[in-house]
Amino acid sequence: MTEAIPRVVATDAAVELIERLAKTQGELMFHQSGGCCDGSAPMCYPEGEFRIGERDVYLGSIAGCDVFIGGSQFEAWKHTQLIIDAVPGRGAGFSIEAPEGMRFLTRSRVFSPEEQAWLDEHSPIERGPRRPEAPPAG
Repeated sequence: MTEAIPRVVATDAAVELIERLAKTQGELMFHQSGGCCDGSAPMCYPEGEFRIGERDVYLGSIAGCDVFIGGSQFEAWKHTQLIIDAVPGRGAGFSIEAPEGMRFLTRSRVFSPEEQAWLDEHSPIERGPRRPEAPPAG
């Protein structure tokens, strides 16, 4: 297996909603909730509006948005690829898409044994806030 395997992807509907939100909200980020207000819904925030903790795990990027998940939630879901979708309706949480009459929804699929082996070898877990890469020397 030579192609990178993403831990998180987005459906066309989610990408369309993200692009629409970014036009009015600017840069966005996601945190996969595992909590009290909206079950396990993905929460979309303006970049920097949600504080990423040292135990949170960076899953990847969808439509130019970083996606994080809580550390304990990641441990329960690390064997699955998260698929961020958008569907009609209103979530009960703090995610910014509510006024659009849409809500983000997480679907998932279990990684195959080959995919999981590739991830274990080639995709180290990155915890905590993303830090800007240093500019190239020279």
